[in-house]
Amino acid sequence: MPSGNAARASSRKSPELLAAVDLGSNSFHMVVARYTHGQLVVIDRLREMVRLGAGLDAEGRLDRDVATRALACLERFGQRIAEMHADTVRVVGTNALRRAHRKQSFLEKARSALGHPIEIVSGMEEARLIYSGVAHTMPSGGGRRLVVDIGGGSTELIIGDGLVPLDLESVEVGCVGLSERFFPDGRLSAKRLARARVAVRSELEPIQLAYQRRGWAQAAGSSGTIRAIGDALRELDPGVQAITRGGLEQLVQLVGGLGNVRELRLASIDAERRSVFPGGLAILAEVFAVLGIERMEVSDGAMRDGLLYDMVGRITREDARDRTVRAMQARYHVDLAQAERVERTALTLLEQVTADWQLDDPLAEQILTWSARLHEIGLDVAHSRHHQHGAYLLENADMPGFPREEQRVLARIVGSHRRKLTSEGYERLLPPWDKRVIFLIVILRLAVLLHRGRGRSPLPALMLAARGRTLELRFPMRWLRDHPLTVADLSQEIDWLRSVDFRLRIYSSRGLPAV
Repeated sequence: MPSGNAARASSRKSPELLAAVDLGSNSFHMVVARYTHGQLVVIDRLREMVRLGAGLDAEGRLDRDVATRALACLERFGQRIAEMHADTVRVVGTNALRRAHRKQSFLEKARSALGHPIEIVSGMEEARLIYSGVAHTMPSGGGRRLVVDIGGGSTELIIGDGLVPLDLESVEVGCVGLSERFFPDGRLSAKRLARARVAVRSELEPIQLAYQRRGWAQAAGSSGTIRAIGDALRELDPGVQAITRGGLEQLVQLVGGLGNVRELRLASIDAERRSVFPGGLAILAEVFAVLGIERMEVSDGAMRDGLLYDMVGRITREDARDRTVRAMQARYHVDLAQAERVERTALTLLEQVTADWQLDDPLAEQILTWSARLHEIGLDVAHSRHHQHGAYLLENADMPGFPREEQRVLARIVGSHRRKLTSEGYERLLPPWDKRVIFLIVILRLAVLLHRGRGRSPLPALMLAARGRTLELRFPMRWLRDHPLTVADLSQEIDWLRSVDFRLRIYSSRGLPAV
């Protein structure tokens, strides 16, 4: 089933400039690239060591000074992309923002500072984007590739073939957290490194067997941490062409023989990275040991590059989110004909109220489309409360291409598409969805109601008008007379919408109240 959005995307002119912003647990990165003749050419890069992950306490509260430093960085980034259209900029937060408690206030300030909304991606989505960035920027050596990325709060490991990721994992161990835990105040020793490696091993062992069975022909490392380790090895031995297990173990011995990171006098390791270098080294050394890696190339590609190529895909080819939706439809045995009927009617209704409800954002239409296509996935669990089952699946599933916030919005819409309505929970969604989602819910509810019979006969011409939270839906008189069940359903819907402060009025084509 082709997407109307995809068709429009493929026909519209591609933007010249794209920007990707990666709000990592250790550093913030921004890349601005020109998309021309099917190629991305980087024209600007910005990087600042913010240490967002180090600013989180055990309860996930963000330190005020760290938050201030982060917002100041985003203001500087924001100046660079202030005049870029929303469709050409993606900003994502990773492990630190995933773990942060009560982050909405910070995210709102961050959005204001940057001028663009922030998506918080899951560990699996982060892994997918990392792999895309590496796969698009490294020459293919043939066969499968293992990609490892060590961030401040997590480490991603991906096996893929060409541009396609096959296995995605995100483990909760990163260079910032590990360094704080085992090397406080920069204290070093061989015993501390050994204990850190044991902790890393415990995180990696659950995936060890599956990854070794899948196998790979080449290994690549992404991220500043792995690049810094490669630079350190070359400084010690200028003939080094790649990171090897032997070279890593020599570096481990060197670092373990020091008393403090201040004694690590390698020009290739800048002062900003020095404090987290031991944690990153322990992680990579153990990744090599657990997975049996002998050699690893260092890639210039990273998640931010994956974001850029993801945007190119959304604009010029197929949106990864559309592929995910189709996969979920197949997995949960969705009735495609019914989904298409509901989608078509929902989009027809949306078109009529877009101006009144200020839903002209293309993403609103996309969200409604995906919601219609997936609104019945819960039926594969059970008919009773299937809307709630669907919401749970959408909120908790790994959905490649979807930021966590978009998943939450989808879950909220699907979970509210039938039965009683409540106004609770909207405030937990980030702007503008905290205010916008209820309108999409109302539209989808009406579309689902009108297709309850699952019949192939087309609906009559419907007229939907909105004035604030008052809706007027007009039907041909005869059609309503021939569909008494729909009349009964609409009568019930009037009561349910009233509970969330909506007034639905049903009229015949002659202007007479019909319900």
